Amino acid sequence: MQLKTILKGMDQVSEWSGRIFVWLVIPLTVVVAYEVISRRFFNSPHIWATEVTNYIYGPHFMLVAAYTMLYQAHVRIDIIYQRFSPRTRGILDVITYTVFFFPFCIIVFYLGLIYAGTSWSIGETSESAALRIVPVVKTVIPVTFALLLNQGLATFIRAIIQMVKGEEV
Repeated sequence: MQLKTILKGMDQVSEWSGRIFVWLVIPLTVVVAYEVISRRFFNSPHIWATEVTNYIYGPHFMLVAAYTMLYQAHVRIDIIYQRFSPRTRGILDVITYTVFFFPFCIIVFYLGLIYAGTSWSIGETSESAALRIVPVVKTVIPVTFALLLNQGLATFIRAIIQMVKGEEV
């Protein structure tokens, strides 16, 4: 199997996870609109609305992180970075991914597994809404970082190629 095919497959995981989880914005919008209308027009706020909003927004924000990384839409300082040659950018990416990105993602992935596993084992529920969705929401953490590690590895491999060949891949 060629490297380009493997990288394309890794990118497709990020592409499809982003396309799927971006739709969480629809139920998020419905819950927020319902609560705003209920609170403002009928003076009837719901204690569960803020919690449910957080339980939808958190996964929405996190699960599209790899998709965002695929399209290089995360915040970074391009003023200096773009002035470097492709080879120098490749070297910088290899160093920063090795020193910062991978250790951070691996640690959060590992701790997220423990955090989610504990939540599943005790059958955790939310306080205000008594929802049994808490373990599912906490499982989003290791899933997010598995997706980020996948996309980060694809980006890292491209950076190595860029560092060696001196051209953008």
